[in-house]
Amino acid sequence: MTRRTLQFLIPGDIRSASGGYVYDRRMVAELRARGWEVTVQPLDASFPDPTPAALLDADRVLAGIPSRALVLVDGLALSAMPTVLRVHAGRLTLLALIHMPLASDPAVRSDPERLGGVRQAEAEALQTVRHVFFTGESSRATLLDYGLRDEQISIIEPGTDEAPLARRPSDGILRMLCVATVHPGKGHDVLIDALAPLASWPWQLTCIGSLTRSPDTVARLRAQIHRCGLAERIALMGEVEPAVLARHYLQADLLVLATRFETYCMAVAEGLAHGLPIVSTRTGAIPDLVGTQAGLLVAPGDLGALRAALAAVLSQPDLLARLASGAAAVRQGLPRWTDAGARLAQALEQLESVGRLNESRPRAAPKRQLGPGE
Repeated sequence: MTRRTLQFLIPGDIRSASGGYVYDRRMVAELRARGWEVTVQPLDASFPDPTPAALLDADRVLAGIPSRALVLVDGLALSAMPTVLRVHAGRLTLLALIHMPLASDPAVRSDPERLGGVRQAEAEALQTVRHVFFTGESSRATLLDYGLRDEQISIIEPGTDEAPLARRPSDGILRMLCVATVHPGKGHDVLIDALAPLASWPWQLTCIGSLTRSPDTVARLRAQIHRCGLAERIALMGEVEPAVLARHYLQADLLVLATRFETYCMAVAEGLAHGLPIVSTRTGAIPDLVGTQAGLLVAPGDLGALRAALAAVLSQPDLLARLASGAAAVRQGLPRWTDAGARLAQALEQLESVGRLNESRPRAAPKRQLGPGE
C-alpha cells in the first residue's frame, strides 16, 4: 500500500505555546500515529504580515513540493499570500487549515481601512484551495460569505486529553488562572479592571501566555496592574513549558478569561478537562463547552457583568463548589484529540482518493518569479 503523505506549511515555530500551534502539533502527531508521513514545512514568522522575503521563501517551499501532493497550509500564512498560492494551485492539491479567519481578528476588525484589504486577500487565497478545514463553528459564516460552499469546508474542533482533577488548596485564597497570549483580543485589561475593586477578598491571578506578540499591550497591562495596586496579586508568567502549565491547572480554583473573540477556545476546554469552573465570555465555542452548570459567562467587553460574576464566585463558596462539580461532570463528555485526528485523517483520505483531485481542476498559469512586493 502506498504510504499516505502530507506537506504541512506552518509559519513560525510549531513548538510555540499558543492554541493554534498546539492544534497543529496534535494533528501532526495524530496523523503520524495513523500511518501518515507528515512533513512540516516551516514558513517565516512574519506571517500574517509577511515581508517580501517571506513571500519569496513561501514560493520556494511550494515549488519544491512534488506535483499532485496534498499540501495543508495553516491559515495564518495562507490567508496572506493569494498571489503565491495562485502560482501553484494547478499543480498541487492545496488545503487550508483556518483557526480564525484573519478578517475576524479583533485587531483587524477595529481598523476599517486594513479590514478591506485583509478580507480581499483572504477571499482570494481561499479560492485557490480544494478544501478548507476550520476549528470553530463561529468561522463557518465567514467562510461561506467568502463564496465557499458547504461541501468545501469541514469543521474539526480541537480535542482534550484525559487529565487529573485540579486539587483545590484549602487555605482560603482563590487561585485564578488565565491562559491566553497577551494581546488586545484576549481582554486582560477588562479582567484587571473587573478585579481591581475586589481586592478585599483573598485571591491570586496567574496569567500564562506569550508576552512577545504585542509588546505595547504588555506594557499597558503592566502599568494598569501597578496603577491598580495589584502587583502582589497578579503574575504575568509568559509562556511556560507544558509540564509547568499542567501544574498550574492542577493548583487552580478557577479559570478566568475575558476574551473578546474566539472561534473555539482551547484554554477553556483544557480547564474543564481538569474540572476547573469557568468565568469567561460568550464567544466561540465557550457557551457550548461550559453549558449552564460549569461556569458563569458574560458578554464580551461587559465589565460590570464580569465583575459581578467574579464577586459572586469570591463571596459564595457554595457557588464555586457547585460550579466545580458541574465542571467535573462536563469533563466526561469533552472531545478527545484522538477523535479529532481520526476525523482529519478520514477527510484527507477522501480528498486524496478522488482521482488525485487535480485532473478536473483548470490549470493555473505557468509559474513565474514573484516580485519583491508580492
